[in-house]
Amino acid sequence: MSRIAKYPVIIPEKVEVVLGATDLTVKGPLGTLKQALSRDVEVKVEGSQVSFAAANGSIHANAMSGTMRAIVANMVHGVKQGFEKKLSLVGVGYKAQAQGAKLNLALGFSHPIVHSLPEGVTAETPTQTEIVIRGIDRQKVGQVAAEIRAYKAPEPYKGKGVRYAGEAVVIKETKKK
Repeated sequence: MSRIAKYPVIIPEKVEVVLGATDLTVKGPLGTLKQALSRDVEVKVEGSQVSFAAANGSIHANAMSGTMRAIVANMVHGVKQGFEKKLSLVGVGYKAQAQGAKLNLALGFSHPIVHSLPEGVTAETPTQTEIVIRGIDRQKVGQVAAEIRAYKAPEPYKGKGVRYAGEAVVIKETKKK
């Protein structure tokens, strides 16, 4: 059995988990999330915890039980507290501005970049060089952050580009004559 799936997910107050025939719904103060269930995983909601077990003895079922437990734990955390990713822009003239469901970026190209945010994800710009992405779905928040970083990943010589807050970029030494 998966070592992660051995531990049940504790359901905090104000969070409700509903087990359907084909999906699992988690409702909380920040919103509602749904996850399709795998046939290889047995899910049980007992009181204030959700437990997971492999439906058969296969390696795939064992792996999926741990994966499903991690996804449900992230769903419970998301509807209770939410997730956020912070990005920072490093470079002369690099700036970002959030306008509703769009994020305007100036990253040194000849044209501005307008990134549309998916439903359930918001972006804030406390300063022109900082972006804070928030949402209840951890996968969406991480995907949006990765898409924004992909527009201009940090380059290894000067470190200019979009990077995660706290990301260490290894700077290469330039050629010497």
